[in-house]
Parts: sequence; structure tokens; C-alpha cells
Amino acid sequence: MVIGAGNIFRGVSGASQGMDRATADNMGMLGTVMNSLAMQDALEQIGIPTRVMSAIPMASVCEAYIRRRAIRHLEKGRVVIFAAGTGNPYFTTDTAAVLRALEIEADVVFKATRVDGIYDRDPEKYADAVHYPVISYEQVLQGGIKVMDAAAISLAQNDQLPIVVFNLKKQGNILKAVQGQAVGSRVQSR
Repeated sequence: MVIGAGNIFRGVSGASQGMDRATADNMGMLGTVMNSLAMQDALEQIGIPTRVMSAIPMASVCEAYIRRRAIRHLEKGRVVIFAAGTGNPYFTTDTAAVLRALEIEADVVFKATRVDGIYDRDPEKYADAVHYPVISYEQVLQGGIKVMDAAAISLAQNDQLPIVVFNLKKQGNILKAVQGQAVGSRVQSR
């Protein structure tokens, strides 16, 4: 699981207001650690064993991200929450999600969001936005479709890692997604 921090701080927003971009992105990464700890607490309160692993080492708060240790936690049935993005400014949590998915050899990336899939433009602003149940990596990149940043899409494309985008707030969608049922939109090869 990779959790963002848009509710706390967005690096791009800070940079657009004159803040140094690297500093702003570092603040955003720290926000993802806070959200990850909150998610860990929520999961553990319902009996789900969880580990937070951060790309920015902070031993007194959570584990440092080590690929083999993450895989071992997963083998033991623990939920692993990957915090602090990639640990580098200029990379989004979307890129971190695809990167970590590839590193742990996941079968798919699930992106839970506010809308029910991928559209040609923002469906919250445009009632006539066209929904894509299935779309190729090339269509996303060439069409400038704002589902994930180009680095994340390109990385997924290189390894043919499918991406499923669905509405987090629609009850039952998470279960449907992990069960392989059609939900939201799917990015894949043509």
C-alpha cells in the first residue's frame, strides 16, 4: 500500500508558491509517513498485522524500506505500507507505487481515487467526460490523460504491469478490485 499526503501538503503546490521544489517535495514525503502511520494504526485496531516501511530512514518511527524485508513481511501475511514515496524529490507517490509494485513482483497496481476510473477529462468538472473502461499505456501518455504521472505510466508499461483505477468511496470497490472483478478502468497493453 502506498499512501499520498495531499491532505497534508502537496510539493507541487508549495513550489508554485515560491518554495524550493525539493524542499516542498520532502515535506510531502514526510506527510506520507504521517498518513501511513495513521493507516497502520487503523488496520491494527481491527486486527490486521501491518508494517510501515519508509524510503527515508527514521528508525524510531518505522522501518527503513528494504525490498527483501518487505517481501518477507508480505510472505508472513502482513500488510506493508510504503511511506515517503521513492525518497527522492520530483517523483510522485504514483511513481513510488509502481516502483514498489515492480520490486515486490505484484500482479497489478490499484489506484483508489475520487472518481470511478479514467476519463478523457475531469468528470467532476465536465458532465460529458468520456469514461475509458480499458485504455493502453500509449493512449494515456499520448493523450496527456491525467490518471498518473508519465513516469509512473512509462515504468508500468516497461514491465507490462496493469493499473486499475477505481472510486475508493464506492462501497465494495476495493473487494471487487482485488477479486479481479471489473471495476473502474484498466490501463494495459493494446
